[in-house]
Amino acid sequence: MIRDGLLDALQPGLFWLQSLRNRVVKGVTLGVRGFVTDPSGSILLVRHSYIAGWYLPGGAVEPRETALQSLSRELVEEAGVEITGEAPLLGFYFNEQHNRRDHVALYLVREFRQVREFRPNAEILEARFFAPDALPDGITDSTRRRLDEHLHGTPVSAKW
Repeated sequence: MIRDGLLDALQPGLFWLQSLRNRVVKGVTLGVRGFVTDPSGSILLVRHSYIAGWYLPGGAVEPRETALQSLSRELVEEAGVEITGEAPLLGFYFNEQHNRRDHVALYLVREFRQVREFRPNAEILEARFFAPDALPDGITDSTRRRLDEHLHGTPVSAKW
């Protein structure tokens, strides 16, 4: 009886320690990306200052954020775009390129508004909409796969 009470009292602390251990040892990370399309079907892509290529906009899920909150923040930061409607989850992918425990959630964003004009900054050099038949050179392999899956119906991969 006393032992059960002691375990009940210790359980929140043990859960916290186990959670901390998992974050440090296992290093699970989660990222989000937005497949943002305007009414004409053009797709929003961004070009970073610190890595080559064109990407779907997005980034890391920060502590105390849901994945969708993170995507909303990233879209405003990277392209001045604010989600105004539903943003359904398109897929959940394993990103072994980043690390062995990284995953990316991809959301479809069709309802949005431009809340500010894009200006190049320290992180994002360009943020532009491209027609599907006029995509820029230098799209990353993972971005190309997502575009092919969702525009052309190629089989969806579990890997980013």
